[in-house]
Amino acid sequence: MTGYLTDQPNLLVRYAADVCDSGAATRHEKGGGSMTYIENIFLCMVSPLLVAALCMGRRQLRLFLFCIAGMGVCLLSAYINTFLAAVCQADALAATAEIAPVVEEMMKLLPLVFYLLVFEPEGDKIKAAAITVALAFATFENVCYLIQNGADRFSFIFFRGFGTGAMHVLCGLIVGGGLAYTWRRTWLKVAGTCGLLGAVITFHAIYNLLIAYGGAAQYIAYALPVLLVAAGRLSVFRLSRKQ
Repeated sequence: MTGYLTDQPNLLVRYAADVCDSGAATRHEKGGGSMTYIENIFLCMVSPLLVAALCMGRRQLRLFLFCIAGMGVCLLSAYINTFLAAVCQADALAATAEIAPVVEEMMKLLPLVFYLLVFEPEGDKIKAAAITVALAFATFENVCYLIQNGADRFSFIFFRGFGTGAMHVLCGLIVGGGLAYTWRRTWLKVAGTCGLLGAVITFHAIYNLLIAYGGAAQYIAYALPVLLVAAGRLSVFRLSRKQ
């Protein structure tokens, strides 16, 4: 959960206002200023999803539930990141590259593991669930980032939106496709899940490190997952045409 507007990494957490500044303290009391109340944002975004889920019927219910789950684990990840960074006394770079990737990818995996254990879905449903969770996670993260840092730099926000979204979706594709394969084989469930988790954590950490480096590397990081997703879809399209 990182982003740059001032060449400093920002975790998606609640930043307290400076109590020494009376103006900031006043805004803090009113729920504004530098404090980002992500739980309030979560309620605003989830409320219409809940209403829509009630109106769309059981067939579409799964989609909305995974959207809500993705946003929910994003909210929980923000608090866990903050807690671990405080306990470990980690600086911004350590929290960005070492704590956030592990926490976020593990949290995104939890709804999928619950879904697999309870409902034992088919492979295509696993992939769709993983992508939906990742997409909702990225959407909530981007919304909170915009509210916290502003949206005045369109070109930067444009690249960040596509890059971060593609990174989370790519991780979802890797996990979803891998789980659809490994969970059909009992002997591979635990080892396969751990391997997939390690792969997406590594990719997420590399992405965060490139962003933390800044400059051209930052934009390379935003472009890399988009290019990988596009290359993957092109490969699938070519294979389907050959068959």
